[in-house]
Amino acid sequence: MNTTFGRQSTTDDVLSGLDLTGKSILVTGVSAGLGVESTRALVSHGAQVIGTARDLTKARRALADAELARASVQLVELDLADLESVRRAADESRFVGRPLDLVIANAGVMATPFGLTADGFETQFGTNHLGHFAFVNRIAGLMRAGSRLVMLASSGHRFSDVDLVDPNFETTAYDPFIAYGRSKTANILFAVEFDRRYRSHGLRATAVHPGGIRTELDRHMGDGQLQALVSQINADMAKEGKPPLEWKSPRQGAATTLWAGLVADADAVGGRCRTHQGPCWTKGKDWLDQADQMLCNEVLDEGCLLRLFHGKLALRMLQFFDCLGDTFLCR
Repeated sequence: MNTTFGRQSTTDDVLSGLDLTGKSILVTGVSAGLGVESTRALVSHGAQVIGTARDLTKARRALADAELARASVQLVELDLADLESVRRAADESRFVGRPLDLVIANAGVMATPFGLTADGFETQFGTNHLGHFAFVNRIAGLMRAGSRLVMLASSGHRFSDVDLVDPNFETTAYDPFIAYGRSKTANILFAVEFDRRYRSHGLRATAVHPGGIRTELDRHMGDGQLQALVSQINADMAKEGKPPLEWKSPRQGAATTLWAGLVADADAVGGRCRTHQGPCWTKGKDWLDQADQMLCNEVLDEGCLLRLFHGKLALRMLQFFDCLGDTFLCR
């Protein structure tokens, strides 16, 4: 990782001196938090942004400051918990016909009460992973050589691996953090496999943990629940000799995303999960190569990833999203 930047670095620091004029960048989830800040920083450096949001009215309010009002930000309605909405949004993005230099899969939910998406998937896995899985597949043909995909993951991936036996908690008690962990693990797997398959085509992908940032993402958690979570995280990190969690601002959090997407050397981030401090903390993930934090191909070939992308869940998705089979990623 470029040691010039660290946890205190902001989006303005990371993009300093960078001219993004002529660059076209798609960001999901631009109605709050890191999506708004990423968009602000990108357009301030000349980029054209296609921003998606479930609630366009809310997104327009969030992007209404003077700097963004003068910019070229095209909004597209996208509800990641509804595959029909995913199809419409992808088609609208493709209709724009603008080649993409960067896709930032930023939108997501965390620690929600139990629920199912419009297509019958557990809410967090369906929204955070499957919705993005379908959307990125649909728009991948717009990504020009040299472009990147950045998946917003989380250190919360360590809460759980992906469970393909009981993905909807039909036989086990629902735990919102286990569900979140499953979705974030899937985000990492998706980024690594996308990179493995398409680096020869000039496309790279990475997953990032932006750090701890107080945004609307934690709106489903009470203060007591949040404090208990932070205490557990700090206890786990102390056992590993790591410093306790320090909150970052949205400008600091989004800096990790933009560094990975636009500044870092492609080989430093491609196929990896990164943070502002370097590789993600991956204790307990037996499918991770501890030497360089890349996923072991042997494990991927035989285990979770192939089942994730070509097994029960992927096939079920195809039933709801018949266009997916003809898209770039599935060729």
